Amino acid sequence: MEVRLPAVLTHAQANTCAKALQAALRMGQSGPAVVVNASALRQFDSSALAVLLDCRRFAVSLGLSFAVAGMPPRLRQLAGLYGLAELVPAASEAAPVSAPESAPAAP
Repeated sequence: MEVRLPAVLTHAQANTCAKALQAALRMGQSGPAVVVNASALRQFDSSALAVLLDCRRFAVSLGLSFAVAGMPPRLRQLAGLYGLAELVPAASEAAPVSAPESAPAAP
């Protein structure tokens, strides 16, 4: 399943965008993976990373893998600077991500 980010994603749009992505994931679960297409991003701040992390968390909770396509170089640099690059992998680099398994119950 592919979802798209808007051209502008700053603090002012982050909450609305995150909710819209969650709604799209809830309604359109098809396939084992979520790819967020970020190629439209033109104006953004670090809130775009927060939205991507929220989307990743939600996708993983649904048992889906997560990747980002078309991430602008500046956003990729921000992800690296904050130590988040491996959490928002490029679609071509993405390894399957699964929800954490719960520990077995103690006898």
